[in-house]
Amino acid sequence: MNNTVVRTLSGIVFLAIVIGGLLIDKFLFAALLLFMMVTMLYEFYRMTMGEKYRAFRILAIAIGCCAFLMMFSVMAFGLDMRLLGLNALLLIILMSASLFVKDKADFKLFSFLYTGLFYIAVPLTLSNFVVFRPGVGFDGKLMLSFLIIIWASDVGAYCTGMLFGKHGKKLFPSVSPKKSWAGYWGGMGFAALAGAVLAWTGLVKFPLYHAVILAILMHVAGVFGDLFESQWKRVCDVKDSGNIMPGHGGMLDRFDSALFAIPVGVIYLVLTGLI
Repeated sequence: MNNTVVRTLSGIVFLAIVIGGLLIDKFLFAALLLFMMVTMLYEFYRMTMGEKYRAFRILAIAIGCCAFLMMFSVMAFGLDMRLLGLNALLLIILMSASLFVKDKADFKLFSFLYTGLFYIAVPLTLSNFVVFRPGVGFDGKLMLSFLIIIWASDVGAYCTGMLFGKHGKKLFPSVSPKKSWAGYWGGMGFAALAGAVLAWTGLVKFPLYHAVILAILMHVAGVFGDLFESQWKRVCDVKDSGNIMPGHGGMLDRFDSALFAIPVGVIYLVLTGLI
């Protein structure tokens, strides 16, 4: 019971922080996303590289932050989009610096630096496309809607999995033995319902069928995001990516679904001309 109370309280506090960062001010949004990026990259690199090559890990985290800040500046202040090319130069510097590592047997560890940037920094950087709208400026309601869909999917999968999935067929037992097909379909139903409610309430400004399709696509992507992180933890032999959130584990544990779901949501809305 004590663990349940801790999980609930820490979840409420973090939820309030996230909502405040999305709805109050663009600078709070930037601070929130940078904090999440730094924390998740740190957790991923510690999980995959241990304590080795601290300077290179810090450099990779700095590159991820620079990419986010440049995109933020493009969307918030009209910075020339071509300056985003500087991120490629920073990445080349990181790759070139790895040549000076004395122990060449450890060279393969540096692949984790690039994986972390693509896996974590890129999706969080893309979030700028969600919160900045042409002619509107900063508006975090759509990003909040994304998170509501992801949370509804997670809650639905957990509830239906607990009720109907204990003795049913498992979704991906080699990676996550507890996840069931019952939870998968239940999560999809909850996500679709959340998308419909968001459209009915006007929190998202596009037609109902687009909201439902978006929710279903984000649910599917989120499941793969969850499984992807579970695979990393299994390979690295760790239970949680970190312990920043009491009772919940690490930041990466809480947002593994979002790292796949947000890019899929952005791509769908871009291809359909909704953003």
